[in-house]
Amino acid sequence: MEDSNGWRPLIAILANPETRRVAAEVMLGSSLASATEGLSPSRRRRVTEAVTQSGLVDAETQALAPDVFREILASATVPRREGIERFTDGKRIRQYPANLHERGELLAWVARAVFSEGEVVTEREANSRLLPYSEDVAVLRRYLVDYQLVERRSDGSRYALTGSGPVVPTDG
Repeated sequence: MEDSNGWRPLIAILANPETRRVAAEVMLGSSLASATEGLSPSRRRRVTEAVTQSGLVDAETQALAPDVFREILASATVPRREGIERFTDGKRIRQYPANLHERGELLAWVARAVFSEGEVVTEREANSRLLPYSEDVAVLRRYLVDYQLVERRSDGSRYALTGSGPVVPTDG
């Protein structure tokens, strides 16, 4: 199963009721011969060929290949997300980074997407624009202000982009 599509033949045998039954019996400990016992000779040959080519059954022993699933999983490459994509599902924030600098990068991305330079918006408008990024817009708004990416009037009624990069808040 060196090929990254090595899983396809295994899924194919699971998609067919007859080969799925034979595969289940083999996985539960039956021999391939006993699992295909009631089939016609031509059907037995095709099913045997399918489960053998899938890698589920070892061609020599005619028994379950013990490492078939481990090998398939090892051959599958999982794309590693980079940068802010690690914390989002497309546009939506899944979680805030624990690292304060990474959190600042994520927040700067949101601020640039939501606010325009020189624009002043009401709290309601800011909430409406932030909603596609987070269900909890109050927390997101607070982070944007804390990181000095967005400034807020003292009465909380208006918000505007500061034009500067993120300033990581300190606990001091």
